Amino acid sequence: MKLLRYGPPGQEKPGMLDRSGRIRDLSGQIADLKGSALGPRGLDRLRALDPESLPVVEGKPRLGPCVGRIGKFLCIGLNYSDHAAETGAAIPKEPIIFMKADTAISGPNDPVVIPRDSKKTDWEVELAVVIGSTAQHVSEERALDYVAGYAVCNDVSEREFQIERSGTWDKGKGCDTFGPLGPWLVTSDEVADPQALGMWLDVNGKRFQNGSTKTMIFGVRTLVSYCSKFMTLRAGDVISTGTPPGVGMGQKPAQIYLKAGDVMRLGIDGLGEQQQTCVAWHPGA
Repeated sequence: MKLLRYGPPGQEKPGMLDRSGRIRDLSGQIADLKGSALGPRGLDRLRALDPESLPVVEGKPRLGPCVGRIGKFLCIGLNYSDHAAETGAAIPKEPIIFMKADTAISGPNDPVVIPRDSKKTDWEVELAVVIGSTAQHVSEERALDYVAGYAVCNDVSEREFQIERSGTWDKGKGCDTFGPLGPWLVTSDEVADPQALGMWLDVNGKRFQNGSTKTMIFGVRTLVSYCSKFMTLRAGDVISTGTPPGVGMGQKPAQIYLKAGDVMRLGIDGLGEQQQTCVAWHPGA
């Protein structure tokens, strides 16, 4: 299934994409795509529905983040060896975990706000893993049993805040609008192998990232198992799994960073596409 949320920010309704690509309203079935609705029983209940029996959503509504009320937004750093190389970093021996603030979460096509005083806002196409069941110290062999599905994520990053301002990475990763998620949550039964997905990102029509999840250092199984050893994962938590090479920070001979008016377009095989226009920060943005 391809599940989504549509409507104005803060007022999103749950929906399902039918075979013709039309949005079908799920608000008569579930309150939101969150918590237990993402568990095995909740997803089985949705699978049993006939999409043709659900109301059609007319027009082209705004798409919100494809998961409601995300509890933890975990991210994995330097999880592609060629991306680590382009940034001059050593290949990590264990997964690097950081978190995004919940105010970073936005819809897949919402504007990305260049933060006040930003000098180095950058892009990163990533595979996001959505947890469907409570996971605590799970084995790698069973790790995928706890996954509800997958989505596209843009791990937007401010490199000066992240690297040059001391402390942890979080301040450069958790800025408002820095976590576009969606367009859909594609349930795990429709993703045969999460380690065989092509991924790409364009800026202003130029292809900068063109990679595959097959080159991850730590695969999805390992990441779910690893994270569950340090914290309890709950339904609706998200793990964004790292980016392939081609980020602005790694461009040669000169680095390239985002500015107001730039347009990012990105996607992952079978998981859909996002498009964001960058806008300048202003009070209330």
